[in-house]
Amino acid sequence: MLKEAIFIKLCPPVYRLLEYNRTHKASEVPQLPQGTEVKLLGWVAVKNLVGGVVFLRLRDGSGFIQLSGRRGSIPEEAWDEAAKATTESAVYAEGTVKEDRRAPFGKEVAITRFKVIAGAEPWPLRKSLLKSRSALYDLRHLSIRGLKTASMIKIRSELMRSVFDYFYDRGYVYIQTPILVGSAVEGGATLFSLKYFDETAYLSQSAQLYEEAAILSLDRVFILQPAFRAEKSKTARHLTEFWMIESELAFTELDELLTVEEELVHHMAEHVSLSCSRELDALGKKIVVPDPPFPKIDYEEALQIAERKGVRLEWGEDLGTEAERIVSQSFEKPVFVKGYPLSARSFYHMEDPHRKGVSLSADLLAGGVEIATGGQRIHEYEVLMKRVEEHGLDPERMKWYLDLRKYGMPPHSGFGLGVERALKWMLDLKHIRSASIFPRTTSRLYP
Repeated sequence: MLKEAIFIKLCPPVYRLLEYNRTHKASEVPQLPQGTEVKLLGWVAVKNLVGGVVFLRLRDGSGFIQLSGRRGSIPEEAWDEAAKATTESAVYAEGTVKEDRRAPFGKEVAITRFKVIAGAEPWPLRKSLLKSRSALYDLRHLSIRGLKTASMIKIRSELMRSVFDYFYDRGYVYIQTPILVGSAVEGGATLFSLKYFDETAYLSQSAQLYEEAAILSLDRVFILQPAFRAEKSKTARHLTEFWMIESELAFTELDELLTVEEELVHHMAEHVSLSCSRELDALGKKIVVPDPPFPKIDYEEALQIAERKGVRLEWGEDLGTEAERIVSQSFEKPVFVKGYPLSARSFYHMEDPHRKGVSLSADLLAGGVEIATGGQRIHEYEVLMKRVEEHGLDPERMKWYLDLRKYGMPPHSGFGLGVERALKWMLDLKHIRSASIFPRTTSRLYP
């Protein structure tokens, strides 16, 4: 009743909510036969007055359709409303579908009624602004209405759908874990801290520790939620707030985990490729779907590949941005780098029983960036306690996590995959911020 009252207040009775509920989507119109009467709600993307004819390109969440009206052939009130409609005004229109080969999709709607529901001031996004990325992101709340940005958002939505489909179809349980945490998963230097009553809390970098608790109840779990890293990295692959796909699996060792990762990546890429053809066309992109299995190389081989291209690293160092780019671009598919030194991994990674100082872990590199990190976790209490102490962590704060090893913790593994980085790779984006609707970087907290 409230929605109806609001709509009636905005419009004359002829445009009541009853009619609103019967409106068509712009994308439906080209499939309708000539002469079909339609009702549309949307925003004016483009308006042109040519002589006594007004042409409007109407945009809604589904797409675009052209409207036209000739003065003297439609009610004067409808003509006046259409003629005064400004770019990005929200409008209601009624009309008849007609064929016109000059119109987009070969169909347009001849206006019979028209009403401006919410007018718009002169549109601030001029062509001169398009050359300035900073200015566009200052006006991100408006620039997301553009075709390319809207297409990116829709692609991201479909990628999220594919993640849920993949895990649900295989019996995983979706869980939600705290964003406010009392201890670090990764390095303390990259934590956002805040006052939590009389304590210090942190924004979560990963749901992993909580997922490890959950698998003892649910066997296999996954999450899809934001993560935060206070890395002062001004690169094309870093955000301070991003979304993570994470999963933990009980009774699972590293090799099986890598199979899950590559199946998921294949499923995501295939789904987006099949479901988002129109959006991909708008972006001028085509997704190459990688078929499993993906190449798997050892950390030492990755060091050799990087060194041949002029990037030399000491054994024990993480690969870093440039080395990951070199290694990734040496393969046609995403590639797993296995067996990182324990010194380059977090405290919870299990040591390879056959190679001292080497972890049972792997990074998945694609498109020049690391898109996922995974590995086998320590499942023995004494081993984990020793690692906690070696890393200078407070055993009291980690007590609940250590306790898990006392009550039936089997061998288990898990991974985290960044949504924005996956999109950067799939769509070959220049900067990761393009994959976020309102990106957060070291220099951007607005809007």
